Amino acid sequence: MALDYRKCAEEIAANIGGGENVVSAAHCATRLRLVIADNGKVNKDALDNVEGVQGMFESNGQLQLIIGTGTVNKVFDEFIAVTGVQAGTKDDVKAAAAAKQPLWKQMLKTVGDVFVPILPAIVASGLMMGLVEALAKIPGLGFGGSDWFAFLDTVANTAFAYLPVIVAVSAARVFGGNIFLGAVIGLLMIHSAFLNGWNVANTDAINSFFGVTDGVIPRWHLLGNIISIQRSGYQGHVIPVIIAVFIMCKVEKWLHQHVPEMIDLFVTPLTTVFVTALVTLWIVGPIFSTLETWVLAGAKVLVRNPIGAGAMGALYPVTVVMGLHHMYNVIEAGMLAESGLNTWMPIASAANFAQFGACLAVGLKVKNAKTKAVAIPSSLSAALGITEPAIFGVNMRFMKPFVAGMVGGAVGALVAALFGFGATAYGVTGIPGYLTVSNPLQYTIVLAIAGGLAFALTTMFWHEEVPEAPAAVKEAPAAEPAAAPAPAPVVAEADTNVPTEVALTASKTVESKVLQPVAGKMIPASEIPDPVFAGEAMGPSIGIQPEGEFVYAPFDGKVAMLFPTKHAVGLMSDTGVEILIHVGVDTVSMDGDGFEAFVEQDQAVKAGDKLIHFDRAKIAAANHPDTVIVVVTNSFDLTDVKKAV
Repeated sequence: MALDYRKCAEEIAANIGGGENVVSAAHCATRLRLVIADNGKVNKDALDNVEGVQGMFESNGQLQLIIGTGTVNKVFDEFIAVTGVQAGTKDDVKAAAAAKQPLWKQMLKTVGDVFVPILPAIVASGLMMGLVEALAKIPGLGFGGSDWFAFLDTVANTAFAYLPVIVAVSAARVFGGNIFLGAVIGLLMIHSAFLNGWNVANTDAINSFFGVTDGVIPRWHLLGNIISIQRSGYQGHVIPVIIAVFIMCKVEKWLHQHVPEMIDLFVTPLTTVFVTALVTLWIVGPIFSTLETWVLAGAKVLVRNPIGAGAMGALYPVTVVMGLHHMYNVIEAGMLAESGLNTWMPIASAANFAQFGACLAVGLKVKNAKTKAVAIPSSLSAALGITEPAIFGVNMRFMKPFVAGMVGGAVGALVAALFGFGATAYGVTGIPGYLTVSNPLQYTIVLAIAGGLAFALTTMFWHEEVPEAPAAVKEAPAAEPAAAPAPAPVVAEADTNVPTEVALTASKTVESKVLQPVAGKMIPASEIPDPVFAGEAMGPSIGIQPEGEFVYAPFDGKVAMLFPTKHAVGLMSDTGVEILIHVGVDTVSMDGDGFEAFVEQDQAVKAGDKLIHFDRAKIAAANHPDTVIVVVTNSFDLTDVKKAV
């Protein structure tokens, strides 16, 4: 009996508190995605019994109802008609769900969203910087004065020297602004007309740069003394850049809404850059300059005693987040000038090595392949003294590792202060610090305590968040497990590739073979990184870790459904087997970017015909797993389904 779409929509609406309790609504190839205002009004038991709802679960602030391929869009249309809720996109739903999160979670998510895409650049630069600095410190090698050192040092520090630009571009993407205007703001903050931000406290640098004799940074006085702008840059800063680009995006969006289209092309960008530059250099920048002064003054007092050193060991990564840590070079330089011993370096090393320990623990413990691929190299970078990849890309995203790192850093720094040793240089921490410390044995003890404690605490208290399993999924007839058939070799990816491995066999009137639709390694449903598919809520499923980028027809039949975003296709074989091929997890949010279809709905296909091309690089850049999922969607109508894995 055909599903009554209207009745299904009405019952869903009645059991979630009506349309007035819906913040946002959208759907993907299989699920109705809702953001609910008051979860207390949702009757989950009744929802589970609604005909047409195959299962449900909550994830990332969304209530997701599993409806099924080819049905969810019809139920969604009726749901919109019944409730009067305005249809939204998947991005609208995600934004609405994020807005319901606590403010601190929203802020951390924003920082993570800004930094995750730029991690490859930061990780590569961090690793190279640490290695180059270590080689330069080896006595007798002479590497530090060579052209190779100069070349590699320039390549290695590029990402950090121009970090505000990279951060600004990424932030503009996150906040929905023009990324090229964001780049302009980032470049402005490190413009060559300004004194380099790392030399703000260096009197000789100020005098040399501006041609003055009093060590005072000149200012621009606009409108008399009403607007006064100090001519110093923001090299190494993070938070001021993100705030500046946030302001830029707000101004740009407001102007797009109010400026007539006829002059919008030149009025909006011109006004956006001018207003943002003025507010940033006049207000946002000075606030953080004042904050830097307070932090540095407090740091000088704290490092003079073990308790204070412990506090700074805990707070050091916080100052990294704020972009203030480079200013500690002033403290270190002052210590060397006074006594020839930099006792701040062991404190910073303890803090950095603790973040290494926490990040390494995540990398070894986590099961998500993408997180592991970021965490391991980020931890290596932190061990070499460059902690931004570990902090922004891993530890702060999960928070508990970040806190564990703070605890490890505090204890390690306290021990370092009790030992009383130091370094004969500054700017080098972690493993390269062995080349400058006055007592290598004590230094080893400090690093072992800081990194080991952070590692242990992270291992004990941090647990990977696995998406909640679908609740009360309605059972389909169980498929009898069978041994995997002897697979034929996977043909190398090419335009003429024809699938040969059998992924599934299904029986209705005759046994039908469902071939593997994409080259790669087959995995059981339980390993699919999506709770709906992993729980086989829609039917017997397998996953494929793709090695190629083309999806091919796994049997003779026709295209029953092609989703508008081209990330999923439904097929029906000539023998009556219906399957869904879904490329990636949550790739519906990419709105078709990176996907190309070679077929149309209702088109007849033969085994081996090309169906879809997907760009794995774009899927990875969008932070989605690229697992290809194959689901038998009419298992209830079949007598038997056997999976290869």
